[in-house]
Amino acid sequence: MGGLKNLGLKQAFFLLSALGLLLAALLLLLVFAVCIKLQGASDGYSITVNEGAVQVQPPSLAEGRAAANDWLGLVQLAACLLLPACGLGLASLLFYRLKLRQPIALLQSSMQRIRQQDLDFTIPKLSDDELGQLCEAFETMRAELLRTNQELWRQAEERKRLNAAFSHDLRNPLTVLKGSLKLLRQNSAEPPDSAMLTRLEAYTLRIEQYVEAMSSVQRLEQLPLRKQLCCSESLKAELTETASLLAPGLQIQLTVADFADVQLDLGLFLTVAENLISNAARFAQAELRLDLQRQGDWLRLTVFDDGPGFPPELLRDGPQPFGKMQEPAVSSAHFGMGLYISQLLCVKHGGGLRLANRQPQGAEAVAEFQIDFFNS
Repeated sequence: MGGLKNLGLKQAFFLLSALGLLLAALLLLLVFAVCIKLQGASDGYSITVNEGAVQVQPPSLAEGRAAANDWLGLVQLAACLLLPACGLGLASLLFYRLKLRQPIALLQSSMQRIRQQDLDFTIPKLSDDELGQLCEAFETMRAELLRTNQELWRQAEERKRLNAAFSHDLRNPLTVLKGSLKLLRQNSAEPPDSAMLTRLEAYTLRIEQYVEAMSSVQRLEQLPLRKQLCCSESLKAELTETASLLAPGLQIQLTVADFADVQLDLGLFLTVAENLISNAARFAQAELRLDLQRQGDWLRLTVFDDGPGFPPELLRDGPQPFGKMQEPAVSSAHFGMGLYISQLLCVKHGGGLRLANRQPQGAEAVAEFQIDFFNS
């Protein structure tokens, strides 16, 4: 039977049909042999010779044997018609059970599951015949549908993350702009400070560049790098202003080591810094510490707060998109994207993001950037 399953449908059908007709022919020969024997036996009783005298059977007995012979002839005729038909019927039944039933049931079940949007299954190849090849093609189609659905889901998730990141990362520059405008209003009697105007211009340009970049990418990892020369003093000034505007009311301690000019994507660096400072400010109780150091070809920004620390699952699994931490109700609109975006942007700049808790309390985030240094 195993060899029969690997035959083509046409070959298997002809083979089973031939076997069915052969069986019918053997049974037909058996029926004819039995009928001929019975006919010969009944003819032998018609006339008998006993001691030279001929005895003829009574007419009633001769007529009965003639009727029996007629019935035997009908049996032979019926056998000639019925046995081949039965042989073909038996061959068809075996053909359906051996070649058709299991593949058809498997395909019907698979179509029902696909109709119900369930693609998490596999279709085995039952044989090497046409139906086996059809099952294999159906499995290829199912796998392709599953891959397409997963790709569509991934694209939808990426678009969702991109939109959330877009909304999230615009919040910090807008906060800085609002704070600067508030200071301008408070000092409306005096001419605008040139440093204030420069900051407004810089943040407006950052928002413009960010909107332009986000409108042309499909994933956060596709954001382009715009490296420029930056010195430690300019980075210190940026961090000082950002911390004062994003963490008002907290005691801020900033340490920046002197180092040579570095080639850095300033917008990307400030986005990471703003996310980490904003996140730390939401959980800090009184103190916020920033530290910027050069270590070889790395620039490390450490942000420490004296809050309750990161939850264990965040330290275990790392930042996740839309992973929301427990925080005050006033911050319930937070999407949980800041740390996740910061990690992606650090990786984009050749570095990474490390999270840790300090004793007795407090959270520490270390953002690393791979940079090129130039001699002064």
